[in-house]
Amino acid sequence: MKIRGERECTACGTRWSYYETGSVGCPACGSLRSVGVDERTEHTDMQVAFDLTPVRNAIDEVDADDLAERARDRCREYVRRRGFVNAGTLRELDDTYLAAIELLHVADIVAREIHLDEREELYFLALLRDADQGERPPLEDVPQSLRAARGLAYANAVREYRRDVRTWAEDRELTTSERGALETLGEHVTRVRMLDGDIEPRTAERLVEATRELANGLRGDEIAFSQAQERLAALEFE
Repeated sequence: MKIRGERECTACGTRWSYYETGSVGCPACGSLRSVGVDERTEHTDMQVAFDLTPVRNAIDEVDADDLAERARDRCREYVRRRGFVNAGTLRELDDTYLAAIELLHVADIVAREIHLDEREELYFLALLRDADQGERPPLEDVPQSLRAARGLAYANAVREYRRDVRTWAEDRELTTSERGALETLGEHVTRVRMLDGDIEPRTAERLVEATRELANGLRGDEIAFSQAQERLAALEFE
């Protein structure tokens, strides 16, 4: 949505940036009456904290399924409010978002699973330990039973990112090649989702890499755009 992010309070005259606070309330007096003093710009990225500390603190107090439910709820709220266009600027598809959405999918499985093997539990705990710091477990650590969770999580992340890229690009003139690359990216996402995410972790990572390069290309990096085209053309899903 397009909003006027620079606000001025009609009660006390204080000016602030909605882009920074994420609140329409005046930071000085609390009044909800304000006016925009700038041009409307696209903004989909809401202010939201992502802190798994309270969940981690309960590790020794609750069972794995309860722990997973708590992690899932926090990840769901974070992912729901996150966007990728901030004050008209296209952001990266960042590792914190990817880790959060993967933990969301893995936690959903853990919450429903009656018996977890040691590798599955350790992988879940690794995500819980580092996701809010933007760190993801390496590809070789992904258990076979959870690779679909990672694949589907990344496909959904790319789907949401592509949606914001298209929103961001509405006021820009994309070339035929750029529009074609975005369409190809969407087709890849559809294929992964049809496979329920059950693809090799390396392939899921390549999908993310292609998405990031495509975004850089749309921002004007011609080399990145060519690399994105090559990655998208080479992607295969088994």
